[in-house]
Amino acid sequence: MRPLADALVVLICVFASGLLGMSLRGLLPERHLAEDSMGMVRLCTGVLATLTALVLGLLVASAKANYDRVSDDVVKGAVSILLLDRTLAQYGEQTHEARTELRAAVSSMVDRVFGARNRGTVTIDSAEGLARSERLEAELRNLTPQNDVQRSLQARALDISNDIAQTRLLVINQAQGSLPGVFLLVLVLWLVIMFAGFGLVTAKNPTAIVTLALCALSLAGAVLMTEELNEPLTGLMQVSGAPMRYALAHLGG
Repeated sequence: MRPLADALVVLICVFASGLLGMSLRGLLPERHLAEDSMGMVRLCTGVLATLTALVLGLLVASAKANYDRVSDDVVKGAVSILLLDRTLAQYGEQTHEARTELRAAVSSMVDRVFGARNRGTVTIDSAEGLARSERLEAELRNLTPQNDVQRSLQARALDISNDIAQTRLLVINQAQGSLPGVFLLVLVLWLVIMFAGFGLVTAKNPTAIVTLALCALSLAGAVLMTEELNEPLTGLMQVSGAPMRYALAHLGG
């Protein structure tokens, strides 16, 4: 819920600061509204507008890159899971327990991370998930190959298992990003000063107020999108669980 709360704060602060600037315009003495004073206000708000636009653009681009990395890692993990299952199937009947454990681990992970009732919570880094991964690796190490082919398949299965574990850790670390509180505070301060300046140079009328509301809504949407993209396993813009569901549907076949 934090992204929505932060977006609401931005919306209220920006809109209120714009209205405050318009109200101050009607209260200030005429000498403060002279063209040279208003020129300085326009110059300063222009600098802030440029700076804010650059920062917001970089934030959105960085968040989108992080979102894409996590999405790619989910696809990579799904492919590795299918490869591991196929490798174990080629090994023989001894891998029945390992394949059962693999399916149970994937099923549990899909339900916890991509299940409809769990949307909005981060559950991939759970004790249960770690325990299942350790049990699966133990099953693989306990296999007793009877020939060179099985030895090769066991080594390959362990390598794929390590790749899956590495991908899981990458997803956990990349999925925890969020906009720092201090950074958001500074950004809101810039926006408040900027829109108060816009209000000072604008007459208060319905058209200006509606335009201000739409602009505040757009900026709040940018902050919301940035925070949602920074937390790709939760919220309104969660990465697709289709690759993992596909892998689960084809395990044990």
